[in-house]
Amino acid sequence: MKIRLKKIFYSFPVQLFILHFKHNHLLLFFWFLLWAMITGFVGRIYGTKYLFLNPEYLGEVSFYSFFILGIAFGGFTMSWNMTIYILHSYRFPFLASLGRPFSKFCINNSILPFIFLIAYVGWIINFQWYNEVAPLATIISYCLGFVLGICALLIIVALYFQITNKDIVNVLKSPKKAIPQNLLSLAARKMQKREEQQLSSRAWPVEYFITEYGKVRPTRGVEHYSPEVLMKVFRQNHDNALVLQVASVVVLILTGLMIEHPYFRIPAGASSMIFFALIVSLSGAISYWFGAWRMFIFVGMMILLNLVTGNQGLMNENTAYGLDYNKLTPYTYQHLDSIHSKDQVESDIDSTLQILNTWRSKFGRGRLMRKPKMVLITTSGGGLRQAVWTMQAMQTADSLLNGKLFKNTVLISGASGGMLGAACMRDLKLNEVLGDTVNIYNRSHVENLAKDLLNPLIFTSISNDIFLPLMKFEKNGHKYKKDRGYIFEKQFVENNNGLVARDLIEYKLPEKQAQIPLLFATPVIINDARRLVISPQGVSYMANANISKQTSGITEIDAIDFGLLFKDQDPYQMSIMSALRMNCTYPYILPNVFLPTEPPIQVMDAGWRDNFGTESVIRFANVFSEWIKKNTSGVIILQIRGTDKVDKMDDVYKTGILDRILNPINVAGLNVTLQDYQQDHTVDYLSKILEPRKTELIRLTYRPSKTNQRASMSWHLTTREKIDILNAIYQEDNQKSLRKLQELIR
Repeated sequence: MKIRLKKIFYSFPVQLFILHFKHNHLLLFFWFLLWAMITGFVGRIYGTKYLFLNPEYLGEVSFYSFFILGIAFGGFTMSWNMTIYILHSYRFPFLASLGRPFSKFCINNSILPFIFLIAYVGWIINFQWYNEVAPLATIISYCLGFVLGICALLIIVALYFQITNKDIVNVLKSPKKAIPQNLLSLAARKMQKREEQQLSSRAWPVEYFITEYGKVRPTRGVEHYSPEVLMKVFRQNHDNALVLQVASVVVLILTGLMIEHPYFRIPAGASSMIFFALIVSLSGAISYWFGAWRMFIFVGMMILLNLVTGNQGLMNENTAYGLDYNKLTPYTYQHLDSIHSKDQVESDIDSTLQILNTWRSKFGRGRLMRKPKMVLITTSGGGLRQAVWTMQAMQTADSLLNGKLFKNTVLISGASGGMLGAACMRDLKLNEVLGDTVNIYNRSHVENLAKDLLNPLIFTSISNDIFLPLMKFEKNGHKYKKDRGYIFEKQFVENNNGLVARDLIEYKLPEKQAQIPLLFATPVIINDARRLVISPQGVSYMANANISKQTSGITEIDAIDFGLLFKDQDPYQMSIMSALRMNCTYPYILPNVFLPTEPPIQVMDAGWRDNFGTESVIRFANVFSEWIKKNTSGVIILQIRGTDKVDKMDDVYKTGILDRILNPINVAGLNVTLQDYQQDHTVDYLSKILEPRKTELIRLTYRPSKTNQRASMSWHLTTREKIDILNAIYQEDNQKSLRKLQELIR
């Protein structure tokens, strides 16, 4: 028994497995990273696991999407094997005496990939069964496609090595080539000499290995071969590694150049694995050529890359589509103060009062007419989850009120995904007003909204943005780069059958005539935390937080009228999707948008300052408080939320020491809660300003059912998550809110 265990311990597969944990920490890290992304340990909030467990190709999860994912996984595995072979083959000189040494190496180095593969298939089965509620036959076809994809890649690689690699007999027969005398060849000769010294001094004890046919064979000595000959056998794979690296780059760049064509939009999980394969190869090359200097070289490369991409000509600055970037507007406090002049504010107030009077006239005329309730809708951030929940809530409420929700609504504002859902619902209403045959309550609209956006986003990030976007498109006579911001807008419009495909100017007249509510997108300017208020109407009155009329002229400008700031750059020719995208630009997933100012400014998600849109509607109601008291019977703030108002309190004593070091005062994630506290105060203050008119706050909140976890805030939803979100409207608290809404709006 002792002898048998010793033989197992000194077998090639076991020794390679030990080698990884002793020498290959960086290369092991890529397996850990892949595991962490697949299981949701890393990137859970972004929904990265969906890329690997529910890959989409041509808009659907299928045998082919898993087949492509399998090819990519096979490529990553082969890149990892090749890198290990290049870095450590000298430790196992017996390999050089065998036929097809690299193939045998891969077979014996398969413990870790095989364990990972079995676990991966298990994760796919569990995810598809539980989250996607897929039938068994479908799950089997997915797994079969994944495994066949791996096999296809391995067969191609095996054939390539069969053609290009030579065994030791052929190496001995091949004539010696003259080495040119130059600096590069001198470095190569030094590297060869070092390898030959390592070959003779650092061999690992291995007694048995496994052949390609699964047979166990004892190793044999190679003392009768010179180190130079043995290393020639091993060095063949250096060229093969270069071919694999070039192939990875070519595949990523080609797919990036062809992002307009659906057939080239491979699953994002596959492009991620191809990118990992490239990084593994490059890290191996750096370790091979620079040895102990590898960390210094790596840091130097990162610094150089940062300096190069910081060059104005090479920066990948995302833009707002339709805006003229050939002109720059000054971004100074003096300029902001001048464009938000008293005369401009009074003019914009008068224009909005005309809209309010037009809205008021929809409820009839005369002294006996009952004054209507004014509805202000706010919706929170939360990715695709909140987009679907917002549309579901608005569809249900408007249907129960026989269309009176939209009739009574004056303004919609909010953040991130919620505004996408609200904007789509408003577009449906606009299509109805314009005479299109459309059922705005049809379930298909919600199903379209729930379609995947994460896959094209991540795919474009890896295959296009990382190499700097090369392709451009034209809009309103201006050219813009095609990047993940572009593909987000394009895919969203495609998913929703052309909704929100209009420019801002196309909403100006319908809003003016009170056919649809006003809609304010309010992304945050990163440079100074001011909000940018985007609307086709003049909204300079939103620039100051004049809660009290006595503070007028004292408070600082903390919001900017987008149309005023960019009046010379065709602001209303910008697409509504660019405004909505700026409003939901969460870090890493969507690029920060640069705007044509001097100095440059960039904007991101509205949720960083006002995740619920409450600040906007309170400020609007405060500005028009006198008109509201005179012409309405009160204000209803309908808040469509993706989280509970009162959440479970965390136990800070259960945090570990690492959590306390990284987050010493436990403030992570408290931004939204702090906004809630502040906005409770402002809502209460508004109710006092509007007295004797009553201010009502009604909440429709998505809460996961007891049998489900909360849907992620990513741009992808599973089947189970979709069902859970749609069913949330039937929860008692939400039904109670709907009944109250019916009582108030008659």
